[in-house]
Amino acid sequence: MEHEPLPSEGHAEVRIVAATPEVARRVAEVLRRCFDSTEQRSYPAGRAGGTRLHLTLDTAHPAEPARSWLATSEAADQGQAHADEV
Repeated sequence: MEHEPLPSEGHAEVRIVAATPEVARRVAEVLRRCFDSTEQRSYPAGRAGGTRLHLTLDTAHPAEPARSWLATSEAADQGQAHADEV
């Protein structure tokens, strides 16, 4: 299995996969309202015409919506992976 390099400290790489470019852009816009980010990069996602959008978030400088949520979620157990994650 090929591993991608980890983003630098305080940053997160986000990949959004959606049926249409518009849906992917709407999700990216919400994330950009919560965190500083790089310019998004989009790619085709499969033969059905979907879109895969990538962006890098600066998690060290969250905006107020994310800051409030992060403060309340720090007590939650963050070590659990979803069933489809390795």
